[in-house]
Amino acid sequence: MKKTIFGLAIVFVSLMSGCASVPMASPEADARAKEFKSHPSKGSVYIYRNETMGGAIKMPITLDGKVIGSSAPNTYFHLLVRPGKHTVNSLTENTATVDFNAKAGKKYFIWQEVKMGMWAAGSALHMQSESEGKRGVMECNLASPNKM
Repeated sequence: MKKTIFGLAIVFVSLMSGCASVPMASPEADARAKEFKSHPSKGSVYIYRNETMGGAIKMPITLDGKVIGSSAPNTYFHLLVRPGKHTVNSLTENTATVDFNAKAGKKYFIWQEVKMGMWAAGSALHMQSESEGKRGVMECNLASPNKM
């Protein structure tokens, strides 16, 4: 009985809280980013969250220790980075980390996966192939990053 009440309470809170919202880029910027053009002197990084699980939760993301913004369901960030080593973190109940070595003209796709946490949502970050990453990004809308 207690499990049923607890389960119903979670469903109720989820429905009442709605979906998280974050600042979004223009539809034109979203369309340009989805052309997946390479930059001749920089790496192109797409960090996407193409899930609806954890819909009421914003998940902060950092690049090299600087907050780029928070993701919401079905959002992504597109960033250009200088060649070299970079670190992306997802700051949730846990801190998920992925490191990569960017090369000029290459594209990198990082999937931010929502995970169940003990007290709050957790996350994991996964490097994806270009084909898988493009599919994930196409399911999302471009979020506007913080000024870095």
